[in-house]
Amino acid sequence: MRVLFAGTPEVAVPSLDALVAAGFHVVAVLTRPDAPLGRKRVMTPSPVAVRAAELNIPIIKASQVDEAVQATIQDAMPDVAAVVAFGALVPESALRIPLHGWVNLHFSLLPSWRGASPVQYALINGDDITGASTFLIDAGLDTGPILGAMTESVKASDTAGELLTRLSHSGAVLLVQTVAAIDKGLANPVPQVGDATLAPKLSIDDARVNWKQPAISIRRRINGVTPEPGAWTTVEGQRLKFGPVELSEAPNALLPGQAARSEAGLVIVGTGSGAVSLRQVQPAGKKMMSGADWFRGASHGKEVVFE
Repeated sequence: MRVLFAGTPEVAVPSLDALVAAGFHVVAVLTRPDAPLGRKRVMTPSPVAVRAAELNIPIIKASQVDEAVQATIQDAMPDVAAVVAFGALVPESALRIPLHGWVNLHFSLLPSWRGASPVQYALINGDDITGASTFLIDAGLDTGPILGAMTESVKASDTAGELLTRLSHSGAVLLVQTVAAIDKGLANPVPQVGDATLAPKLSIDDARVNWKQPAISIRRRINGVTPEPGAWTTVEGQRLKFGPVELSEAPNALLPGQAARSEAGLVIVGTGSGAVSLRQVQPAGKKMMSGADWFRGASHGKEVVFE
C-alpha cells in the first residue's frame, strides 16, 4: 500500500511513525511550509517535516492543495492519503487522486466536535468521554463516512495539551488499523449518525476568563485553552496569563475576580459560584511564576481584582 501522509504539528508525528513501522510505503509527506518561531522569528520546519527528513521521505510543503501540489501528489502515485492535522482543506479535485481516497484521523467521536479544536471543546464542555475517529474525507467539514473509532476517558485535571498527546498515540494505532483494513479490502465506511457539534478554531478572546461563570466552568475553559491559546485575564489593564487552576475548598466570600490569600497560603479567586486557586501565573513580558510569589508583589496591602 502506497501512502501519502499529510500532517503538520507534533501530534501528527506518532501517526507517521506508526505507518512506517507497520510497513506501509509512505511515498511522500505533505505538510505546511516553514513558519517563524520564537522571539527571533526564525523560520522553522514543521515537526512532521523534521521527522520526514529523518526518515528520508520526500516532502511537499504547501499551505493549500492547489493544482501544482495535486500534480506532485499524482506523480507520487499514492493508493491512499492519510491525514492528521494537516491544517488546510483538501479540494474535491484532489480527493480523486488516491485510489482509495483520503482518510482523516480526527480527535473526537464524530459527529461530535467537527472542526479545528475538538479536544479543546470537549474539555471546555466537560465531556467525560472523548476519542478519535477515522473517516473518508468528502466535500464537507469532517462529514465523511466513519471507518473506525476509539474512546478515551477524560481526566478532571486534563489540559488540551495532555489529552491531545494521549490521543495522538492511541489514534495512531487506529489510523494504522484503518489503512490496513483498506489494504485488505475490509474497510466498511458507515455514515455519521447523531447530532453534530462544531469546534471552530479558538481565538485569543475565547481564552479570556469570565470570572462571573461558575468555578467548574472556569476550570474547564482554562484546561481547554492550555497550552494554546493560553488562559488570561487583566489586572489594572495589564494582561496576566496563567496555567490550570484547581477548585478551592477554602471558605469563600470573594466577589467574582477578587483575589486573596487563603489560610493555606494559596491565591484564591472568587467566581460566580465558589472559588479557584491559582498555581502559576505569567505577567506580561515575564516568565511563568508561582501564584503566591506574584500575589506577594502585586498586592502590597491593596486589593487585587481580575477584570
